[in-house]
Amino acid sequence: MAALERGGLTLTKQADAGVTYAAKIEKAEARIDWSKPANAVLRHIHGLSPFPGAWSEVTLDGEAVRLKILRCALADGRGEPGAVINEQLTIACADGAVRVTELQRAGKGPMKAADFLRGTRVAPGLRFG
Repeated sequence: MAALERGGLTLTKQADAGVTYAAKIEKAEARIDWSKPANAVLRHIHGLSPFPGAWSEVTLDGEAVRLKILRCALADGRGEPGAVINEQLTIACADGAVRVTELQRAGKGPMKAADFLRGTRVAPGLRFG
């Protein structure tokens, strides 16, 4: 940073050879695969947040709902991949678990998981898929 402030940086143009463009992310690629290790799930979620957003489906009050998971943290716990393992919205992965900290319901704005849980009953054993 000091060299930048002094104007002492030499800029080098990147070679055009070997340059490629990334393909558009498809919706299916954004779906969360809970059968992966918790660290991989966390990176997938954070890498796609906020757009296009990593998502998963869950049945709430008898209705299939798509939830975009925006932020999460690694958590202790084990269980069947995709299963909620406590009331803090901790979801089991193949190896470990993640606790959802921010999410977005389809057609709604982003919200903290604590706010979501105040209005939605999510019991241990509920399955995300």
